[in-house]
Amino acid sequence: MSDQITSLEDLAAVAEGTSAVVEIAAPREPVRDALGRTYATGKRKDAVARVWIKPGSGKVIVNGKDQDVYFARPVLQLILRQPMQITGVEGQFDVIATVKGGGLTGQAGAVKHGISKALQLYEPSHRGASESRWLPDTRCTCS
Repeated sequence: MSDQITSLEDLAAVAEGTSAVVEIAAPREPVRDALGRTYATGKRKDAVARVWIKPGSGKVIVNGKDQDVYFARPVLQLILRQPMQITGVEGQFDVIATVKGGGLTGQAGAVKHGISKALQLYEPSHRGASESRWLPDTRCTCS
């Protein structure tokens, strides 16, 4: 007998709980290459970033330059640090990124997105780490 739902009757049986066969998803496995790196692509507006992370001292290189040189504005540097701060791994990973398109703000957002995705792939327990830290949107007037 197949464990998959193939008809409306099977779906109804699962909904009623009479013959429900529930498969529990296996825990996610870390995705790392032979050198211990994880790769992810981040996008923001017209900017696309390719990001590699690996265990290290917290150095961030963007398009061959240090983050302080490439993103000279402190606000943009803050954007890059957010994923590491939220997951509590600041200073534990080196980041190498190449980014194209858009302006500096969009590029910083794309690199941030790539770092976030790479951290989730490197250590699946980081997935959703930021969800508990979001504050309600104060612009919302609904209660």
